Amino acid sequence: MTGGTARAWGIARGPAAAPVRVGARATALLLFTLLSGCIGDQTGATLQPAVVAVPAEAPRVIGRERTTADADHAKLVASFGGEYRAPAALKLLTEVTDRLVRATDRPEETYVVTLLDSPVINAFALPNGRLYVTRGLLALASDTSEIAAVLSHEIAHVTLRHATARTELALRSQLVSRVVADVLNDPVTGAQLQNQSKFALARFSRDQELEADGVGVKTLARAGYDAFGAGRFLRGLSRSTGMKTGTGQGGEPDMLATHPGTQERITLVTRAARLIGAPGLGVDERARYLAAVDGIAYGDNPGDGTVRGHRFLHPGLGIAFEVPAGFTIENTRNAVLGTTPEGSRRLLFDQVENPAGQGLDEVLKATWNDAIEAGSLESRTIGGHPAVTALSRGKDWTFRLAAIRVGETTYRMIMAAKGATDPDAAFRRWTESLAAVEAAETQALRPLRLQVVQATASDTVEGLAHRMQVPDRAIDRFLVLNGLDRGATLRVGQGYKIVVE
Repeated sequence: MTGGTARAWGIARGPAAAPVRVGARATALLLFTLLSGCIGDQTGATLQPAVVAVPAEAPRVIGRERTTADADHAKLVASFGGEYRAPAALKLLTEVTDRLVRATDRPEETYVVTLLDSPVINAFALPNGRLYVTRGLLALASDTSEIAAVLSHEIAHVTLRHATARTELALRSQLVSRVVADVLNDPVTGAQLQNQSKFALARFSRDQELEADGVGVKTLARAGYDAFGAGRFLRGLSRSTGMKTGTGQGGEPDMLATHPGTQERITLVTRAARLIGAPGLGVDERARYLAAVDGIAYGDNPGDGTVRGHRFLHPGLGIAFEVPAGFTIENTRNAVLGTTPEGSRRLLFDQVENPAGQGLDEVLKATWNDAIEAGSLESRTIGGHPAVTALSRGKDWTFRLAAIRVGETTYRMIMAAKGATDPDAAFRRWTESLAAVEAAETQALRPLRLQVVQATASDTVEGLAHRMQVPDRAIDRFLVLNGLDRGATLRVGQGYKIVVE
């Protein structure tokens, strides 16, 4: 979330610190220089610049891998919460991958699939043939053809050597910028060239995504899967993203995003599928897929913090709080974020570094971009803990801020209201709810999981959704999880995913 909190909120100004992750096992996301992160849930934990380098010509996964490659793999897996143990799901992913590879132009290549213990919807590939899929993505997909579409897209990145091409372009751009700045003694032009190269690299990466989509659909069809599975998955991704942003549809990326807009991708893959043939020519293997994902974990691991209704609990930190009515909250990699349906009010809870000797008022000033209103700093006691609160007014938003020290840890609680309205009343109720978690409550927490149920003649969408253990919008979540549209009717005897404890 370094420098990115305001973007996650959709607010132009705001937090600027580098907070420590609240809802995860690691304090930083370790990713690879040549990581091809593609099918991403771009509102949550997104793929960041690499800190662990992988050689551009990394060896294929054949025989014994190099020690460094093993170490890099271990770091990446750890950054996503570790490897998720689901033998049936991993067996399916491996068999689907093998079937897809045989349908590519490089059928001799070998791939290894790793399932990651992360609720984030994501999949990516390394040039050495390692494929990674999160359990969050497994939960979203509705059938085998959809998961095959994701894998086919990632395989296309590897066979097209996209990672190597991106690295070569980046190195050339850096070299030109450095020569102009240092050798020709023209730092201004060098900086301009470097900035232009970022846009060029972003456009290049976006073009690669579209190319991988096109090649992936062709491979999908050649392997005998339903070519329209790619479009169905992307629509599900868009709807899932829309539920998190509160817009009802997937948000468009900014100019430097490495992915084209989801709608653009849906249009491309649907057109490619139509050129191949009519819907129904390939198999979707829905029943097989549902059997493989039945029982897998859903959402956050309780030990990393979890949302239950309007209450957030973190057993490891020993804290909990409740948000005001009307807010929907989500535990992301770096913070707990909340928003009202219309987006006019937002909130954020995170953990920040508090150097020895630094007062809480200094923490707020050091971790906030905008000016703090003169005279608004107030020392208080919140839940028995020392705290400082303040008011900040931006161009379009009004913010209430708090820094609270619990033991040796310092947290920020921030609430924003659009316009000039001061959210102080709701902010005070929220901050005053911060309290220690009772041991009995911690022990009673159970991870959520997917359960596949067979629809009977008396079942309805509303009835099955009512059985879901989700914080809000149960019907919408049920529809998205099962690839259904509003007004859909259930098919007797067909399996459907619900979320249970």
